[in-house]
Amino acid sequence: MVTGLVLVRLQAGREKLTLTKIKEIKGVSHVSAVYGRWDLVVDVEADDLPTMTRVVIEKLRAIPGVFGTETLVTTAI
Repeated sequence: MVTGLVLVRLQAGREKLTLTKIKEIKGVSHVSAVYGRWDLVVDVEADDLPTMTRVVIEKLRAIPGVFGTETLVTTAI
């Protein structure tokens, strides 16, 4: 299992619709709205790194209103 935090910047005026679509993505376990440079922190769980890559690129970034992302793959300390 691979987990990651995806920082998401949203297009102004499309926040609610975009948030609804993000929550429907298989692999998204939690979404937090935040203030600052990013608008959302999306927790993603996947079987492996290639699957997580597909979730971020093919699903999350494809949603209208997603302006930009940065993915932080988590690790055990």
